[in-house]
Amino acid sequence: MRIVVLGAGTVGGSIASLLCLHRHSVTIVDADMENIRRINETIDVRGLTGSASQSSVLFQAGVGSADLCLAVTGNDEVNIVAASMSKAMGAKRAVARVYAPVFRDLSTFDYQRHFGVDRLLSLEHLTALELARGIRHPGSLAVENLARGDLEVHEVVVTEEKKGVGKPLKQLHLPAGVRMGSINRAGKTWIAGAEDKIELGDRLTIIGKRADVDTVKEMFCADANVKIGVVIAGGGETGYHLASILEGPRFGVVLMERDRKRCDFLASHLKHTTVVNSDATRRANLEEERVGSADVFVASMGEDENNIMASVEARDIGAKTIMALVSRPDYAHVVGKLGIDQAVSPREVVAKQVLGYLTSGPVISKTRLSEEGELSVLELDVAPGAPATEHVLARLELPEQCLIAAVIHEGFAKVPGGDDIIQPGDTVVALVAESVAKEAVSLFEGSRA
Repeated sequence: MRIVVLGAGTVGGSIASLLCLHRHSVTIVDADMENIRRINETIDVRGLTGSASQSSVLFQAGVGSADLCLAVTGNDEVNIVAASMSKAMGAKRAVARVYAPVFRDLSTFDYQRHFGVDRLLSLEHLTALELARGIRHPGSLAVENLARGDLEVHEVVVTEEKKGVGKPLKQLHLPAGVRMGSINRAGKTWIAGAEDKIELGDRLTIIGKRADVDTVKEMFCADANVKIGVVIAGGGETGYHLASILEGPRFGVVLMERDRKRCDFLASHLKHTTVVNSDATRRANLEEERVGSADVFVASMGEDENNIMASVEARDIGAKTIMALVSRPDYAHVVGKLGIDQAVSPREVVAKQVLGYLTSGPVISKTRLSEEGELSVLELDVAPGAPATEHVLARLELPEQCLIAAVIHEGFAKVPGGDDIIQPGDTVVALVAESVAKEAVSLFEGSRA
């Protein structure tokens, strides 16, 4: 694939290096000549010096024939404009990295739709999702970014003879906003059908809005309503996003931030989080906030060293599970020895996301549900004249191992019903088995007549 990366900083450089390892043709652009020189010396890419928001530079970089353009400079506005221009100039896919939450807040303005960008990517939000995944259920998958924040995917292990066990799914009367995605039993995984009965030990994939998903989880899990105490050290964008994701009846969240002004912002934007103006790098402060009784301690401050030291102190005080943000790859072999249960690297998180964008045709992104299974979550553009637009969903001849989990129409996502009709320009989130992926994708391609 031909890929253009706009921005040769830490994020852009690591993305370019990853893409080169996967043998893609990469052009990287940066306004700083020194960054381009450094990149050219270390990896096999075509480097250009210039502003990512100038049409002449984008033309020279070849965005018109690019399969994917990634705008990841340090400036949100430059990234949005550059990605928008690249899309208009002919790039098949254009993704812009943004830092400020306002650019992803659909309640104020839909920047993504207005500028014609395929994805607004927040490294901090993705990192928070990775941390949240480990807190909610180890190994569970959250794909809020696929449905622009409206939907979640949870994995649940059936642990008790609850009311949902032993009955066909069609008799459970699940909320309209929820889909039972897949069932894993004795090492075999398949997409759930109306006649399937849930058994003890099954691992279920549930798709829908968070409140609806939590309601369904109560049908199968004994501990669905057990409250989990979480202390987050660091109220930067990652800590803020993590607290926002966890807010709700299942989690009691305390957020420690040493900057008073930032505390005021956090307190005004987080309704169910206790915000404390305190330095989490000091053991006395951790003890004062009773970190020792926390179920989970998350260190998400700006410096790796601070995160590691705070994690070690929290473990020594008695916190049950320790998680930390660790950016430097050379620290990877150290964290486990220090009692940190999970270290999350923003570079690895964004790398995994970028690899999901290396798709063709109507497929915008592809995310594997698990490493060993053959089920994937596909995000698909619906082209004019696509077979999927010809009938209501109930009459659409989908492959057996294909489930339409959500439809995004004019910026709003919903779990569709049998009487709904998919329209050209919609985005569909589908759960698909690898064996029928080609057949399923063809339903969303334009007419070849």
